[in-house]
This record gives sequence, structure tokens and C-alpha cells, in this order.
Amino acid sequence: MADTSQKVMTFLMFAGQAEEAMNFYTSLFDNSEIRSIVRYGPGEAGAEGSVMQAAFTLKGQVLMCIDSNIKHDFTFTPAISLYVNCDTEEEIDGAFHRLSEGGYVLMPLGEYPFSRKFGWVADRFGVTWQLSLSGREPN
Repeated sequence: MADTSQKVMTFLMFAGQAEEAMNFYTSLFDNSEIRSIVRYGPGEAGAEGSVMQAAFTLKGQVLMCIDSNIKHDFTFTPAISLYVNCDTEEEIDGAFHRLSEGGYVLMPLGEYPFSRKFGWVADRFGVTWQLSLSGREPN
């Protein structure tokens, strides 16, 4: 289960892609891992083997996710995104490139008044990411 020392966690709801997304996200950043996965079993509300609840870390921060067994008329929106301070040029370039594959760019990777290198991208799952090179933070 999730680390209870972190009192507020991002919770992502997928429609059958939770494990694929976790594996992808944890491959992008150091200090990232899947911590736990509880799967639906036979005869339970969700598809057998899909994610009932999972916890994973990105750069040491805990996030949670599920595979919803209910079809919804909504999905992820850019109104809320994951903001990641990247430590190196290689990290921000690689993460931006991989996250944009199959997704779309909201703000191209470049220099902005609030960051020496920043980009905003929606990944193939619909989750949006704001990536900033550490050094100059937004006001």
C-alpha cells in the first residue's frame, strides 16, 4: 500500500492502462519504482488482473493509481498536471521526448522567463506533465 507519511498524493484513474503507465513513468526518472499493486481477482468488480489499487514513486514522491471498472465520460485534463524538476539536460530532454511520443506538446521545450528550460506535454495516456530544468523556479 501507499506510504502513509506523505499526506497528499496524486491519484490517477486509468481505463485498463494503469500498470503500463506506471512501468513507463518509473522508467523515466531516477528514484522511481512501483511499490505495490493489488489486482482484481476472479469475479470481482474489475477485469481480472487489472489494477484495483497501486502505489508508485516518481523521484521519491508517492502517487497512486487504479484501473476504473466503470466507463466514464471524462479523462485527464491539462487543468492539472504533474510538475517535475529535472536535474540534468539529459533527464529533461529524454523525459520530454518519451512523454510526447503518442501524445502532444502543449508548450515546446525551451527557455521561458520562469525557467531556463521548460516544456509541457500530454502523454499517450492523457496525463499532462510540466518539466522544468532545476535552477530557476517559477515565481
